Amino acid sequence: MRMHSASREALEASFRELCHRNQLAVTHQRSVIYRALMEMPGHPSPEEIFARVRREVPSMSLATVYKTLHSFLHAGIVQEVSPHHGSLRIDHNLNTHHHLVCTNCRSITDIDDDAVRPIALCGRLPRGFRVERYALEIHGLCERCAAQTGGAAASAPRRGRHSSGAGSRHAPTH
Repeated sequence: MRMHSASREALEASFRELCHRNQLAVTHQRSVIYRALMEMPGHPSPEEIFARVRREVPSMSLATVYKTLHSFLHAGIVQEVSPHHGSLRIDHNLNTHHHLVCTNCRSITDIDDDAVRPIALCGRLPRGFRVERYALEIHGLCERCAAQTGGAAASAPRRGRHSSGAGSRHAPTH
């Protein structure tokens, strides 16, 4: 997807402001990575971001992408979707929302917070645990995978189908 110059300028101004607020130096490499991330649909992996930024900066390394993303995560500029899917996935949507995770292709789709009843913790949390944010993951089959298996995507949870995601290869999000 190509952005027209007014959108690109607004994105770069927004990035400079985020860096200033979070005391990060504005560098060309950070800017390119941020722009690629914001232009990409879904929840890209560092490898997907790397493939995209290499078109603009062929000398950039995958290590630079990882280090930059970790700087962005630490500063709160982006979020990690879920640390237990086996591969880092980045979410630039900082609004409260939840995720639909396909157990087949591992795609991740955002759903608005108001599509889910409020989450209420029942019982006590372990001593000393402080909640910083919450996110709900709903696991099932995306429309494409459900169609390939001969059925429509179910709205009710399936029993007995668990996938840790560890070591799984992630398909691009849809």
